[in-house]
Amino acid sequence: MMGAHHAACGAAAWVAVASTAPYTLGWYPVSPLGVVAGALVCAGAALAPDADHHDATIANSLPPVSQWVCDVVGAVAGGHRNGTHSLLGIAVLTGVAWAAGHLTVDTAALGELALGAGVLSLLLVAFAAQALRLAGTRRLHAWALALALAGFVTVAAPTEWTWLPVAVGLGASVHVVGDLLTTGGVPLLWPWEPRPPRWWRRTPVLRDVWRSGGNVALPVLGSAGSWREWLMVVPVGLYATYGVTTAVAAGTLTSLGYDADAVLGRVVELAGAVVAAAAVIGTAPLPG
Repeated sequence: MMGAHHAACGAAAWVAVASTAPYTLGWYPVSPLGVVAGALVCAGAALAPDADHHDATIANSLPPVSQWVCDVVGAVAGGHRNGTHSLLGIAVLTGVAWAAGHLTVDTAALGELALGAGVLSLLLVAFAAQALRLAGTRRLHAWALALALAGFVTVAAPTEWTWLPVAVGLGASVHVVGDLLTTGGVPLLWPWEPRPPRWWRRTPVLRDVWRSGGNVALPVLGSAGSWREWLMVVPVGLYATYGVTTAVAAGTLTSLGYDADAVLGRVVELAGAVVAAAAVIGTAPLPG
């Protein structure tokens, strides 16, 4: 799956899980601010498994730091689409986020600062900004955006960012599932990579599910960047945009003293009524 598509899926997954707006699951509810910032972090985490490749797009997201990180991760994970694209890789990335969330520093002026969460968010936001072209092509812009959100995380994390491991684990899982749906597949059980028997490798369909190299795939999307992948990612991207926009609106309404849930619920009801009326008019027979 293409990098920007991974990021869009990560943002959409966070919206579905963390937002309480209409058409979301709300399994891990956070504030509107947490939805917006978390969507960026989860989008970056959905790119983190590709940090095993020094030529990946995200390797140039925050140079030279991102390049060093990708070199180290690639060496530890055994190269591209190995360790970071497995169940073990998801667990390790989630554990790193959990540990980072516990790395804090007490200061006299600002109180407790979430230094670990800030540093991790710096890298993940840079990943997302690079893939989604949020900061253009200039290195300075990428650093500015990443530093701004990382600074917020560092100050606000003790009360607002206890869910950092959830965002990172969710993003990494979304990435692995996305690649599982392509023809290349993923080594889910790495470092154990069992090879299929000869008869399996000679059987159509089966050989595409359990590949000769040991990867597992459900290749409904075909090759990376295929029209099927685009067909899936367009509504996913629109859903992520809806969730972030709704969170911004909810935060604004709350700051103005309104009941954001009630207002947004009413807007959704009105929109549904308009759509229903348009459908009725569109199907009505033309006069004479």
